[in-house]
Amino acid sequence: MTWTSLRVHAPGRLADASTAMFAAGAQGVHEDGASLVTHFPPETDIAAVIRQVQAAVPDAVCETSATEAIDWSVHWRDKLHAQQVGRLTIAPTWQADGLDPATTVVIDPGMAFGTGDHPTTRGATRLMQEVVHPGLVVADLGAGSAVLSIAAAKLGASRVFAVEYDADAISNAEENVERNAVEGIVHVFEGDATVFLPLVAPVDVVVANIISSVLVELLPAMHAALRPGGHAVLAGILLEEKEFMLEALHSDGWRLEREDVEDVWWSITIAKA
Repeated sequence: MTWTSLRVHAPGRLADASTAMFAAGAQGVHEDGASLVTHFPPETDIAAVIRQVQAAVPDAVCETSATEAIDWSVHWRDKLHAQQVGRLTIAPTWQADGLDPATTVVIDPGMAFGTGDHPTTRGATRLMQEVVHPGLVVADLGAGSAVLSIAAAKLGASRVFAVEYDADAISNAEENVERNAVEGIVHVFEGDATVFLPLVAPVDVVVANIISSVLVELLPAMHAALRPGGHAVLAGILLEEKEFMLEALHSDGWRLEREDVEDVWWSITIAKA
């Protein structure tokens, strides 16, 4: 039986594309660079799926090809691997046995964006290890699977606010928080980050792995929420967007402190100028 493989190329919009693909009936999605891949059975109206994805992400490029029938529950798991990222390990649930729980972030991504397999997650995690210290308060905007929130807790943060606007991701984030036994530290909230940040300010670190246009919109709220000496760690920025982002940072009173580059992705640590 022939299925249809759908590849959605959506640099900087993977979280939105993932949500749209699941909403269109995908049983699972795996990340491949700046693309997402899934597979649909023969009876699926692929044209309708593509319309739904492109309605959510107009710039998405969708490619289809024929493939053999796939047991997605097996195929999906084969694509995810434990990743060593500095002092931390990010591992899917089925590869976490035997790993040190104190330094392992165990993630079942479900329908939420965020595994250690993506360069933006790894870039943010590397940079966080330089600025998240024991006792600090962290806000994670666009938390998705809560992978970065849990990483902050494992790095010693005393309190982490995981803010996510996608209702479908909330339950997955909460499950991952409980799975890592950090529910006393990480608190998951559904809502708009610009509304939520002033309610929890001041914070020591803001983390956001979101598309660059949204990051720019959030810069003033981040600036206002940070304590003196605080930092923001930003990911989800394409290298080709670097100049655009640097101009926005300068305009909003930020200075660039650290950079992390992997593949086509640029992750940064910034502080108030």
